[in-house]
Amino acid sequence: MTTGGKPRTSILDAAGVAGGGVLFGLSNEELSLTLRGFGVPRYRLQQLVTALYRQWVESLEEITSWPKKLREQVTAAGFRVGMPSIVGTFRSIDGTERYLIAGYDGQTVETVWMPEGDGAEDGDEAEEPRNRGGRWSRATICVSSQIGCAVNCQFCLTAKLGIVRDLTAGEIAGQVAAVLRRQRADLERDRINLVFMGMGEPFLNYDAFMAAVRLLVGEMGISESRMTVSTSGIVPGIQRFAEEAIRPRLAISLNAPNDAIRERIMPVTRKWSIEEVIQAVQRVRLRPRERVTFEYVLLGGVNDRLEDADQLARVVRRTNLAAKVNLIAWNPGPGIAFRSPEAGDVARFQERLRESGVLTFVRKPRGRDIYAACGQLKKTGDADRPSGERADGEGQRKAAG
Repeated sequence: MTTGGKPRTSILDAAGVAGGGVLFGLSNEELSLTLRGFGVPRYRLQQLVTALYRQWVESLEEITSWPKKLREQVTAAGFRVGMPSIVGTFRSIDGTERYLIAGYDGQTVETVWMPEGDGAEDGDEAEEPRNRGGRWSRATICVSSQIGCAVNCQFCLTAKLGIVRDLTAGEIAGQVAAVLRRQRADLERDRINLVFMGMGEPFLNYDAFMAAVRLLVGEMGISESRMTVSTSGIVPGIQRFAEEAIRPRLAISLNAPNDAIRERIMPVTRKWSIEEVIQAVQRVRLRPRERVTFEYVLLGGVNDRLEDADQLARVVRRTNLAAKVNLIAWNPGPGIAFRSPEAGDVARFQERLRESGVLTFVRKPRGRDIYAACGQLKKTGDADRPSGERADGEGQRKAAG
């Protein structure tokens, strides 16, 4: 895949089945082809799928439903599980955990675990945590799609990395599996939401992102209604997304009420205007009770005036879509010359939108003290840790990558 005409590195071939390789990330059909050469009955395939995507094993030795001889044969053929692994863990005072997760080549990407969520995925930011007996009752995992990002939003810390490379489908879905394994989650009992709002622009890695979604839905058993993907407004990607039979909910990272402001803070606007983004979004056939989310990062003195709220309300109403707005007070990062709005300004902005008939919520900042909040992900380790950040017993180190 290319961005701006420049090819990016990919390790998809290294993770494929030709000549042996990584198993995690392969679909049911691809795993079937892989096992065909071993002459095993078909039920061994289902055992493998269960082990990879429901039990989240980290090695072939953990697949105890397989006889030892078969495990040895598959290993000798050069195959391995290859599920991404957590190599660094940082814990916020609010319970949020930020992970450095190593991919197939050892480079790390960031993933965030939010017990009790942030309210935005359900649209009820007023709901109180329902922790019982010291255990979370629901949670949200924020998943990355690329190492770095090419979109260059001026208020986002991830933008300072630039684009390093795309993640494979296995690396994207593997973040979810690694976190669920760590948290000992039970998908039949626990309420898990996924938001593809971490590092990278999912629609600039469209094929791998959607392949990961299909793995998460088909092989792992997570409903697409529990998933939300955020895009900065990649129009061709939105158009493809509108044709998908299985897809997450859609969120548009809008962040400005007009093209003039948006172009200053989101250079992608030079390629696709707000109107072009809206026209693409209107092609998405919404399911019953589904809403398109417009995310709006409030930057003090830039896009947080009441006249901005009035103009934003007109943009949202003009879509004629079932929609909501999630307001996000900007989360600071080193070297970024913006400021967070005052709490009163956020409240007034929200009230103005609501008076205009726009369903509006304020997303709770989660993990801000450990650079885990929206726009703060930058593969930071101990050397970068802000004052007040805590690392747990597993992760007091800076991961490679």
